[in-house]
Amino acid sequence: MTAEEKQMIEYILRRIRKPSLIIDENTPLVSSGLVDSMALGDLVLTLEDLTRMRIPPGKVKPKDLDTVAKMFATAARVGKPQK
Repeated sequence: MTAEEKQMIEYILRRIRKPSLIIDENTPLVSSGLVDSMALGDLVLTLEDLTRMRIPPGKVKPKDLDTVAKMFATAARVGKPQK
């Protein structure tokens, strides 16, 4: 797991606010209901900050953000380097 993935997990845990919850890079977030559609925009913005990539919203679907691993794979696939 990369440092950026760890930072994303920490961000998600702070946002969810369930102290006993433990997640890793492969934990389903969207499909399990832990992260709702309202939070996806914030996740994409955080992902952009962590990867230093611009991620076009039209190229990302909720299933692309279901796990932290998928988030970073999606950023690598569709992201453009920020200027």
